[in-house]
Amino acid sequence: MTQGSESVRFGKPTTDTAVHRFEQWARDTPGAPAVIAGAASLTYGQLDARANQLAHHLLDAGLPADGLVAIGTHRQAELVVAVLAVLKAGGTYTVLDVDAPRTGQLQLAAAPPFVLLTHAAHQARLDDGRGLRVIRLGAAAAVIAGRPTVPPAPSRRGVTAALLFTGGAVTRAVPVSHARLLAAHDSWAEVLRPTPEDRHLITTGPSLTAFAAGWTRALCSGGALVVAESAPWKPDTIRQAIDADQVSVVHTDPVGAARLLLPGHGPRATAPGVIPKPLTGTDPGGGTGAELRALRLVAVTGGRLYLDEQAALQSRLRTGVRLLNVYGTTETAGTGAWFELAQLPGPVDDPEPLSLIGTPFPGCRVDLRDGQVYLTPADGGDAIPTGDLAALRGDGLLAFGGRLRDRITLDGRTIDPHRLESVIRGHEGVGAAIVAAVPGFAAMPRLVAYLAPPAGEPGWPPGAGLPDIDELRDFLAEKVPAEERPRAVVRLRTLPRTRGGREDREALPQPAQAVSRHTVRGSGKYAAASATGPGAVSAVIGCGALVLGFVARVLTWIIWPGSTDVTGIPLPWAFLFQVLYMFECVAFGLGVLFLFSGRRRMLGMGHGRRLTTAAHLSIVYLLVAWWPQDNFYRLAAKQDWPQQAALVYVFNIPLMIAAAIVAYFATRNQSHLFDAGD
Repeated sequence: MTQGSESVRFGKPTTDTAVHRFEQWARDTPGAPAVIAGAASLTYGQLDARANQLAHHLLDAGLPADGLVAIGTHRQAELVVAVLAVLKAGGTYTVLDVDAPRTGQLQLAAAPPFVLLTHAAHQARLDDGRGLRVIRLGAAAAVIAGRPTVPPAPSRRGVTAALLFTGGAVTRAVPVSHARLLAAHDSWAEVLRPTPEDRHLITTGPSLTAFAAGWTRALCSGGALVVAESAPWKPDTIRQAIDADQVSVVHTDPVGAARLLLPGHGPRATAPGVIPKPLTGTDPGGGTGAELRALRLVAVTGGRLYLDEQAALQSRLRTGVRLLNVYGTTETAGTGAWFELAQLPGPVDDPEPLSLIGTPFPGCRVDLRDGQVYLTPADGGDAIPTGDLAALRGDGLLAFGGRLRDRITLDGRTIDPHRLESVIRGHEGVGAAIVAAVPGFAAMPRLVAYLAPPAGEPGWPPGAGLPDIDELRDFLAEKVPAEERPRAVVRLRTLPRTRGGREDREALPQPAQAVSRHTVRGSGKYAAASATGPGAVSAVIGCGALVLGFVARVLTWIIWPGSTDVTGIPLPWAFLFQVLYMFECVAFGLGVLFLFSGRRRMLGMGHGRRLTTAAHLSIVYLLVAWWPQDNFYRLAAKQDWPQQAALVYVFNIPLMIAAAIVAYFATRNQSHLFDAGD
């Protein structure tokens, strides 16, 4: 099956480029706003002049044609200047992720540049001892301030315009030619219909395709690009910018769209990133507030968007505002297919299982080969396999069908998680779902359903309305074969996401390994409970703590002789003190056991390795510290102030710090409500 648009431009020769389009607007409307960033705002004339100056500076530094220039800065106005300067100098630009320095370092390792353009604040974190050639943007601006602004010679234009990075868990570099960058803009322009009056805001990080290739939608059409002044966008600052700068076009991902449009997704939302089903009692004709009245179009890309989710988002916009669900890839510079509700020929009874990617962008073509999507970009060339599955519906719209790499092989059967997840979303209490295979009893894989609630859920705690495993299996009984039904449920506030907004299956928290009464319903290898269940594990830990507690008690007499002597203390106080000493020793033993066995279990709570390690060590210290602390205190003279101060700083203050870390761990994104009986 092949589906193409009517305005196909395959192989159309052109000497035009995106930077030439921008330069034409700079000549025609030099006083029009180009970049809106507070005090750092620039008109088209100013932006063109600064880009020319930096381009000459790059040429003086010896930048070869197609030479790669990496750009890393929080100051997005300067980032736009740098991108245009690299193109004017005939180089290839790439934008680094400075919000996650480790990702930026991996990007530099994947594509070593001729030079790195950055600020001093980012240089040390990005360079990481590689000895890269660096031009500091602040210093460069001072050097070139007095230079002429004539554009560089156009004959230096290379073949490659940009090196874009994918936004998945594993970043990958994708070269994009000048022809493809411009063709992607023209394709977007036919769908977007931009005007010079438009003001565009892109909520995703500048290192992602939406910004790194999407800046052309504003600057090649005479519009203005609204960017963050000196820090990454935050949900509250996005809304403020849309209001203050009268933004008319927003490019975002599913998480950003939910935060912007849906109730309960403000800056203090408890569950950012969960897109709800349509909420009862919402205002279908508006309800987003006056701050969004300038909007005329919202483009959502980066992750699958179900039909009920898109309807919920659309219901929060004024009549006539367009909401596009965009399916695009880095290889096609963000083009591919698009869908809006107006494309539906009629009402849909069950929107929850449907994720529609619609029809191809103008100039693009979609081929389905054995169900896999192959995209031919707007500038022509070979069809690109996406690894995604789709199907052509009777109404001519493409329906998303999941990803090949997400398929699960279990007991010789191939299970399509997207189909199963779409069915699960039909449950009234489920807002989002991921099904994954995780190790179970005897390391054999089992299906686990990760569920998140709809936004604005009134119940407490969050996720209280999500089904447990029994309820979920009953719901799936008539819809899914028994062997494809999950055997455990993990209830979350929100599903983990990649930098690009896609659900991150690699970051899912792991449930406990034991098989419970919930997981044994069924047959086969899961029909019997494990002898290594939670009861057995608890018994082993308890016995181990008692043994180590006895060892600690013996060591007390050796290390601190006389510290536990209760001679002369009357009953019942002597007995109570002996009980205290016993508890200190047992707590020490439990802490030692937790040191070696606790971290693995805590990692399953999904808080991240660094925070989990800090909380794990804090819990260990809270358990083990009482034994040495009280023994030292009992032997210390009350008026020995140096020793008393030393004990306070060695024991008491670290205990407070440890308690604070544990409190932070317990309350930060306290979202993982396990329900597998584990």
